[in-house]
Amino acid sequence: MEIIKPGININFISKRKTFLILSSAIIIVGIISFLIKGGLNYGIDFVGGTLVQLRFQKDIKIDEIREGLRGVDLGDSVIQHFGNEKEILIRVEKSESGLEGLQGDIKRALAESPDLGKFEVERTEMVGPQVGKDLRRKALLAISYALLGIVFYVAWRFEFKYAVAAIIALLHDVLFTLTAFSLTNREINLPIIAALLAIIGYSLNDTIVVFDRIRENLKARKKEAYEVTINNSINETLSRTLLTSLTTLIVLVVLFFLGGEVINNFSFALIIGVIVGTYSSIFIASPILVMWRFKSKRKAL
Repeated sequence: MEIIKPGININFISKRKTFLILSSAIIIVGIISFLIKGGLNYGIDFVGGTLVQLRFQKDIKIDEIREGLRGVDLGDSVIQHFGNEKEILIRVEKSESGLEGLQGDIKRALAESPDLGKFEVERTEMVGPQVGKDLRRKALLAISYALLGIVFYVAWRFEFKYAVAAIIALLHDVLFTLTAFSLTNREINLPIIAALLAIIGYSLNDTIVVFDRIRENLKARKKEAYEVTINNSINETLSRTLLTSLTTLIVLVVLFFLGGEVINNFSFALIIGVIVGTYSSIFIASPILVMWRFKSKRKAL
């Protein structure tokens, strides 16, 4: 099955500078967003704290919950809806009470507010600050080790320049996804780290397919200009790339809208990752090979 007609010849390589500038600009916007907000919006997995999820029998306003909890020492806390107006999520970053103590204080305080009606505690979680710091360090190491392993794999299977192009494309995808999270103020937790690792694997697979075709064509079309061969290789794999991405996106979009609040951020990360991973395999990784070639020629002269 093909969604792109055979023989199509879109000149992607000629637009490489435009797309590299566009990608750089978006990532710079993300870095500015990180600096303005003082970093990413980490969940309790990484900063430590206590999370309590409540379910009411009627729609509840955030201000009503704040009023009901006025007498409870919650320290640095965030109160928000979770999926719908009946679900309330209370995240406390610092509290002198333990898990059971804090849960009990919240239940007693809200029970004294008759206007709120009946409710039940659906979930409670607690992570110590030291554990959160350790998890954040291990998450960073996991991503770093994955990228390092990819460098060795691609350099062994192809050449070092392919490894450099692949890593730049993967870093682009990760930074692009984190930029989307920063701009939308979405929470970064352990499932999002899993999503980033999945994005790295998906994007690499797309890039390897294009690289394979480039290597085959470079051997078979030695008289053809280097950039023409690269561009033809991208066009020849375009149908496969788009078809794979579209079928994956259909599933992810369904999960995003119908999968519930628990996996909403996870689905969002994968949607961004699949789109950007497809984009980078066409407009970032392959053009870098052309730029590498031009740079090598200039040095030779």
